[in-house]
Amino acid sequence: MTKGITRQRIVAAALELLDDKGIDGLTVRALATRLDVRAPALYWHVRDKQELLDEMATEVMRRVTGALAAIPPGAGWRDDLAAYARVLRAEYLLHRDGARTFSGTRLTDPDVVRLKEPWFERWAAAGWTPADADDAVDLVTAFVVGFVIEEQERRQAAETDPTRHSLARREDWLGDGAALVKEAGRLLDDGDRRFDRHLGIVLDGLAARPVG
Repeated sequence: MTKGITRQRIVAAALELLDDKGIDGLTVRALATRLDVRAPALYWHVRDKQELLDEMATEVMRRVTGALAAIPPGAGWRDDLAAYARVLRAEYLLHRDGARTFSGTRLTDPDVVRLKEPWFERWAAAGWTPADADDAVDLVTAFVVGFVIEEQERRQAAETDPTRHSLARREDWLGDGAALVKEAGRLLDDGDRRFDRHLGIVLDGLAARPVG
């Protein structure tokens, strides 16, 4: 085992590499170079790239749950889920390709998963079953992942070609006879407000379903 190399150091360096190079540049060889070790030394701590991604996602979720712990409990499930969605989005946006990288990963720290228990206990008082609660968290997570993937892809594409998502070019391309489509399209640049608007639709859907 290479002296001084720990799983924590590997994960921290991997997150830095992700931010610098994106998911396509996150390779075991590149990570070993950043840590100034040979690639086989990393396999003492992580068996493969998937395990590395799982560890990175777990660290990100530790930060999410830490941020949520600093927020006073909301008035109910809707406030809790809204706070979770906003914190998760903010954390994903801190990392290049964040949502795409961490989606589909498996958390490796049971303490992170257990932090959902207080939520589920509060929501049970409102008549939710554990299945209702877990479905709601999964749905909101999937919404945030999809929203941020699209958000980050558009942002990174604009860095290469600032005109790619130009509203003026889009409206010229659409031509005449699409006034309502053009009006709706002007909302696409509305980052935070668009997120909150879409999140509200998701939460309204959860509120409308029967529970218990």
